[in-house]
Amino acid sequence: MNKDEELFQKRLADLADRALSKGITLYSDFMNLNELNIFHSSTQKFSYISWKTFGGYELAERQMAAFIPDAFSLRSEVEIIENFPIACIQIAPLNQKFADVLNHRDYLGAILNLGIERSKIGDILVMDQSAYLFCCKGMSEFICKELTRIKHTVISCKAVPFSELAYTPKTELIKGTVASIRLDSLLALAFKTSRSSLVSLIETGKIFVNGKLITSNGYALKEGDIISARGYGRFRYVTALSQSKKGRTFVEIEKYI
Repeated sequence: MNKDEELFQKRLADLADRALSKGITLYSDFMNLNELNIFHSSTQKFSYISWKTFGGYELAERQMAAFIPDAFSLRSEVEIIENFPIACIQIAPLNQKFADVLNHRDYLGAILNLGIERSKIGDILVMDQSAYLFCCKGMSEFICKELTRIKHTVISCKAVPFSELAYTPKTELIKGTVASIRLDSLLALAFKTSRSSLVSLIETGKIFVNGKLITSNGYALKEGDIISARGYGRFRYVTALSQSKKGRTFVEIEKYI
């Protein structure tokens, strides 16, 4: 763990301590995959307080952490999630006819150009003709007022309740055979490349399983695991279907596209 990671770990512990001493729920900023890995690896350091992570929707990659003192820990999970200071903003062109085709980088770049720190922004869900942005609730009004154009496209922004979030991730079902249910084997199947070419990706800390950093090629996956590969995308290991006479396993994975 380098100095920046140690400092981040210390900030988490300080946040947990303050939540406990003040008797109020305190929240982190949005954490990226590496920070989430540090968080989950550090939970023993603040085992004295309840916690919950959430990013605005079930499959969120960037998430906040809530440190919850005993007085609030008996709330239902729904109540705890509803209290996260996360806003959902719908971004859409004012005139679809003259709109550019916008991708994730376009949306993120325009938002960061407003001077907003990346840690205040969660996931951006890009749809066919619009996008949903998750952000710290305190930034919502500023973004809706100041974000008026992305590339050459004039856009409108409005905060919407989570209940109006009409998002179904686009996925591609992939079936194939692997030598074993190892991380490197399923990565090769998902991203249509050789296992050997993925070694450096795994060893340099760019692969996460359920938000946890994995650096072992032979890590055994379980059904339902979500694998994120920086620069490649992510997929879910669905199930093993059958085994061939040669001992290879026929598997099914769901790749997010």
